[in-house]
Amino acid sequence: MREKILAIIEKNSRIDLADLAALLGESEATVANEIVDMEKENIICGYHTMINWDKTSDEKVTALIEVKVTPQRGMGFEKLAERIYQYSEVNSMYLMSGAYDFTVILEGKTMREVARFVSEKLATMNYVLSTATHFILKKYKDHGTVMCEKPEDERMLITP
Repeated sequence: MREKILAIIEKNSRIDLADLAALLGESEATVANEIVDMEKENIICGYHTMINWDKTSDEKVTALIEVKVTPQRGMGFEKLAERIYQYSEVNSMYLMSGAYDFTVILEGKTMREVARFVSEKLATMNYVLSTATHFILKKYKDHGTVMCEKPEDERMLITP
């Protein structure tokens, strides 16, 4: 039942508990208790709202930063990651395979603000060897949600 609950609320975290219980063929109390248990176990870590900031007057710049580090003896990647993800600017952080160790996704008001974060906070850490910053120009799909409007078919309809 857990996997079914997770699959449904991952797509729609605002689903009514009664509707969720009906979809699963379970009682509301059973489903509610299962959700509470998964929250306590950190299986469910939060509930988020997808916002298309391009449709608002609020200016934001999103950057994806690749970070190469030297793991410190006795610390491994976990402690290094914790030092980086504690910054409020950091939205997401992942340990990666490949040329870079971490991918850090952050938001700022301007490109300069992002650059300042990289040059003053991230790159100055002793264990950071190098960074590569990529600015996200447009989001087409985020967390499974299409963020842009589909273009209308501009062809003329021809009838016989």
